[in-house]
Order: sequence, then structure tokens, then C-alpha cells
Amino acid sequence: MLFDIAGFEYETVCEGAVTDTEFWTSTDGETLSAFLRAGKDRPMFVKLKWAFGCDGDMLVLGDAWERSYGDLRFRRPGGDGDAMPWYFTVRSGEKNFCFGVKTGCSSFVSFRLGEDGIAALIDVRNGSRGVRLDGREVCLATFVYKEYDSPDSFACLRDFCRRLCDKPMLPDIPVIGGNNWYYAYGNSSFDEIVSDAKLQAELAAGTGLTPFEVVDDGWEIGSTEGPWLPNERFGDMARLASEIEKAGAIPGIWYRPLANEREDITPDMRIAREGERRLDPTHPAVKELIKEDIKRMRAWGYRLLKHDFSTYDIFGSWGKDMGDTVIGDGDLTFYNDGRTNAEIVLDLYRLIREACGDMLIIGCNTVSHLCAGLVEINRTGDDTSGREFSRTVKMGVNTLAFRLAQNGAFYLADADCVGIMGGQDENIPWRLNKRWLDLLSVSGTALFVSCNRASATDEIRRDLHEAYKRYSRPHTLVPLDIYETPTPRRWSVDGTETVFDWEQNGK
Repeated sequence: MLFDIAGFEYETVCEGAVTDTEFWTSTDGETLSAFLRAGKDRPMFVKLKWAFGCDGDMLVLGDAWERSYGDLRFRRPGGDGDAMPWYFTVRSGEKNFCFGVKTGCSSFVSFRLGEDGIAALIDVRNGSRGVRLDGREVCLATFVYKEYDSPDSFACLRDFCRRLCDKPMLPDIPVIGGNNWYYAYGNSSFDEIVSDAKLQAELAAGTGLTPFEVVDDGWEIGSTEGPWLPNERFGDMARLASEIEKAGAIPGIWYRPLANEREDITPDMRIAREGERRLDPTHPAVKELIKEDIKRMRAWGYRLLKHDFSTYDIFGSWGKDMGDTVIGDGDLTFYNDGRTNAEIVLDLYRLIREACGDMLIIGCNTVSHLCAGLVEINRTGDDTSGREFSRTVKMGVNTLAFRLAQNGAFYLADADCVGIMGGQDENIPWRLNKRWLDLLSVSGTALFVSCNRASATDEIRRDLHEAYKRYSRPHTLVPLDIYETPTPRRWSVDGTETVFDWEQNGK
């Protein structure tokens, strides 16, 4: 699979004719850095194309723009739905080939692999329009390729992900504990959270681990819309953080930075999109507002921030609905038209990182390739469930298998919670949920559990305690049947093959 990374053709696309846009690259043989400069032109895209021979035996796996949605799997090259954000790996016989861009780039990059070669689309737009660079030089992306004389796609991709991220940011303590969303779904209170924190401390007793207790959506005025002040069910958020710590847990809090209905927000602080009320992250006053919100939560005593919805709030769609680019139909403009969309996202993540200080950050609905190095923990898949085990399998198992290679390379991955509602026939039987818990407990990824005291039967308590004990020890987890199914059943756990039966009628 010999491949010349410097042997490409390219085309630049601007609003109107291309007059003063310059595109150039530099290469060391395995990497290729792409640069752009423009004066009066408004660049939109750079299209690259490499010759590459596909054959019928090849299987290809791409990544996702932000979270995955149960849709990752090995496929034959070409065909519909073939856009692959950020990177891809090809398995051909006894070899693997990986190609992608380094994390933290200044553009959105997607790939397509077909019979006529490899195409990369570099999206440098600002909103839905060309970016105003005014002579500024931008390093758009650094492309990386690697050939492996190995048929093990997982091992190759794990090595490749480490090559893509120069400075991952990882938590300095194990990440286990409670998140109340998947039993409460927003219906919670001060006393409920304190009870949850005490339960988590009991479950972790004797393991050497200190659990987190994350207060998810439902604590704030306005129900996901802000302003980010407590509602009547929660009251004093500083006292709640103190009570969580007294219970023996680490307090965390959920936040949607680009949704806010404060009365002093002016129209120019909102994104210019029809019917849109989300905040414009390029506006100076919005930046100050976000810093103010986070400073307040830090002062309350929360030591972990889970920030959510930013990709959807900026671009107006979920990752599953995006194709080659993150921008769909319609006109989207920002207050600052001189930054690429990727730079706008990076600027927001850097602002949140700086405002958080020593708080840990969980990114949710964050752009995976751009949050790497700026968050310690990243939700790599869409929501699991406390009600539907099929959703937990589709979203949780799929993202754990196909993005596990990013764990420890980009961030600590979070494939999402074990949702335990209990006590109702329509909810997930424990014999099923326990399988998801057991897999997470040996994954080395974040392990969050949604469970209140009323649902914690003696059996569930025993199993959760044993899972936390397992988590306290290092393990090696590898998905084995990733070429045959999007939800692998066969896994290597510390070198021993283990089968997880995801069928709801399985014993």
C-alpha cells in the first residue's frame, strides 16, 4: 500500500474568483502540514486528492465529528455515507494503513475513500461563508499517515491516535462515581444529590477510590436554557458542593455555556441564524459571560465541569446529521468573521479551559479532534439510557469499541453511564445492565453510574462495589469481533476472551 503523502492535487474554493489566496505545504515524508493565506479573498475550502488503489478485500473505519451515534463500523470503501471526519484506517489482508490529521487543527477536515483515490475536504469557512483572513497565515492541518505490517486494526489505530495528539490532557485521579441524569432525567433536588453522594461513597468504600458526584441538568433556572443560577429545588449550590464533599465524594456540575436567557443579553450577542437564540462564542461580551458563569461554579466549590451542547448550539445540528462538513443548509454568521469555524470552536474550548483552572472538564457534544488536549474527559458517544437497554448497546458499546483507541491518546474516554432506574418493569433489568457495567469496569475509561438509593438493591450494591474494585486495578481491553458487528460481543479482557451477550433475552 505504498502511498506518497506529498503526491496530491489540490483546488482552493473562495467566495467569487480566487485572486490572492495562497496554499502551500511542507512535508517530512510521513506528515504534511497545509498552510493558507489570503488578502481580499474569502476562502471556503481546500480540496486535496491522492491516488490510492482500492481493492475488494479492503475494510475501512472512519471517525466522527463529535460524539458517535451508534454508527461506527468497518465498511467497504466507497458508497453512500462514506464521509470520514478527522482520520480513517484501512485493513487490507495482513496490513493496515492509517491516514488523518493531528488534533487541534484550524479547519474541519473530512475524508472520502473510493476507487479514484483519497479525497480530503478542508473546510476553512467562517459560519457558512468564506473567512476573512486579511493577510493572516493559517496552518490549516497537519496530515499524518502510517503503514503497519499487522492485521490488528485496533492495535494499529491505538498507535496512530497517539501520533495524532502531541499533548493529551488526562485526569490525575481515577474517574468513577455518580451522575444523576439516567435515573432522574432532570427531576432531582438538593437532598437527592446528597443522598446520591453518600451512596457513591459507600459503594467505593475499601477500593482506594474517591467517587465523583456530578449534578447533571435540572439544577438550574430555565431547564437547559439558563441563567445558570439554582432553581428552588436546589437553593444554595455552594452548600450542596460542601455536603457532597462531606459525604466523601467530589462535586461536579453540568453546564450549557451557549444557552442563556439572562435579561441583559443583547441581540448582537446571539448567533445570526434564523430562529436561533444561542450565544455567539466570538462576541467579547459572551466570552466574559461564560467566564463569569464558570468562576461562580468554581467559587461554589465544584471540582469538575461537564459542559454540553456546544457543537449543536454553534452549528445547529448533531454529528449524526453532518456529512462532509459540520455546516448544513442555511446562512450562519458570527460576530467575528475573521476566524475559521474550527478556530472559533478551539477559542471556546481554550476559554473554558482557562476559566476552569484546576477543575477537571468533561466535554459532551464537543468536537473530538478539537477538544483533545483541552479536556481531561470526553463523552465519545451519544446518550445511553436508564430505560432502553437497546440504546445503551447501540450508543455505549459501539463507541467503546470503535473509539477505545482514543482513550489515553486524546483524553480519558467516556462511553457514558450505566443508567439504573430500577423498580419498574419497563426499565432495564439488572442482569442486562450488569453486562455494560462489567465491560466498563475493565475498560480503563470513565465509569459513571446513575443510581439512587431507592434503586440500589443489595445485589446492585454488591455488583457496583465489585465493579469499583475491578476498576481500581489496571486492565487491558480489546474488542475482537469489530469487523463483523457494530456492537462487539467478543472482547479480550487481560488476554482472555470474554463474551458479552447483548441480547435482551440472553441469560
